[in-house]
Amino acid sequence: MSKPICLISFVEAVAILAIIAVVFDLIAEQVDLRLTRYKTVPCYLALFLLAEIFELLMAFDALRSRNVIQLAGILLFHLALILFAAIQVHETKTALVQQPDCDGSDSYVSCGGSGTLYRKVEHLLIVVPCIIALAWFVMIFFVRALYYEFGWAIFRKVGANPAKKTMYQFYEVLICLLKFDFFAFTGVTIQLLIVVLSKNSTEFGLTITAIPVVLVLLIGCGIAVQREITLLMVFSLSLMLASETYFYKLVRFYDPSSREEYLTTRATLTVFTIVAILLLLTTFGIGLRCFSDFGKGLYESKTSGQSIPGYTLVLPKRSSTSKNAGEKPEYSGDALERRLSIE
Repeated sequence: MSKPICLISFVEAVAILAIIAVVFDLIAEQVDLRLTRYKTVPCYLALFLLAEIFELLMAFDALRSRNVIQLAGILLFHLALILFAAIQVHETKTALVQQPDCDGSDSYVSCGGSGTLYRKVEHLLIVVPCIIALAWFVMIFFVRALYYEFGWAIFRKVGANPAKKTMYQFYEVLICLLKFDFFAFTGVTIQLLIVVLSKNSTEFGLTITAIPVVLVLLIGCGIAVQREITLLMVFSLSLMLASETYFYKLVRFYDPSSREEYLTTRATLTVFTIVAILLLLTTFGIGLRCFSDFGKGLYESKTSGQSIPGYTLVLPKRSSTSKNAGEKPEYSGDALERRLSIE
């Protein structure tokens, strides 16, 4: 059941990136993508390139670690990609169509009627969310099957203790959220760097500086919760809360003095920024919950990843003395050993 998920993710990534590359090429031949109005197109390509690589790595990591919570996160991530791809149809139309009531005979680039550039790429843009939705439906079937198989992974690490199982699940949710925090922050940053920021501006420097700070925050929080390092966890949670101020940029998307700079990317940037804020707040809340579990006997399960002592069922060997098909088989072999095989 593991291989089909990787195959689905790979095929989806190849198909989506190929379509977006064609859209990018068709538009780049007709307009200057350095103009603010058309910046949504390179943003579209860059974000989906990032998203598909991220999804492939997340799927591989979830299957390697037998992490069903991360697989569920990938399904939610797919829903977010469907929304983003749908928004992109609107934003591309906003960028290209300046005269909606004329056709290609008047202006191939700026008109919105038949025979125009937008009509040429519109069907390709619509196909993208359809492909992602199809992949999502297929993946649900395989993730559901793996849910029952991977459910034993937590038992092997923490045993049958309900309290420890709950604590470990919160730990896995936090680690998963940290990974999605990275994607959301990187997505917002890439768009800002492509769309409006000048290399000579103060805001460009602040945005670039924020990248290593956030990386240190996310990595530090992951190490702290796994190793149960109290001071590092306090520092990470404090920095996480302070990082919310970075999203003051959301106000700039609608400020009269700067809103024109975000004309064709405002919807995507708004969605990405709001999702990033909510993810970071959720991560902070789950982080507090995991922090409260420090010193409660979960350290070994989080760091060693070894199975708990249990029971392994050893099937008895069939005796060679049972020759006739009608005879009841006789068995010989070792007694049941004191371990339970989960696999």
